[in-house]
Amino acid sequence: RGKMFVFEDLENVDDRGMQEVLREVSKEELLLALKPIDGPLRDKFFKNMSSRAAESLKEDMETRGPVKLSDVEASQQNIIKTVQRLAAEGRVSLGGKGEEQMV
Repeated sequence: RGKMFVFEDLENVDDRGMQEVLREVSKEELLLALKPIDGPLRDKFFKNMSSRAAESLKEDMETRGPVKLSDVEASQQNIIKTVQRLAAEGRVSLGGKGEEQMV
């Protein structure tokens, strides 16, 4: 059942839920997990951080050399486990529920 939820699905977590996730995940874990990710998913993480934290993480990602794919995958799995735990506790809504569609 753990395989059904993949890292890219985090794009569907509402902003309040994403902020809960960010409080639970270390900066190093986030750096590794986001290093190969681009576009809307990466933006989702950054927009839910303070501007100072987002800038600091972006700088660290730029200055960090290549990272092992196994480290990236392990960090992504740890974040998924955190999200699933928070969802079970009712602190995160999976699937974007609870966020109004904006046009």
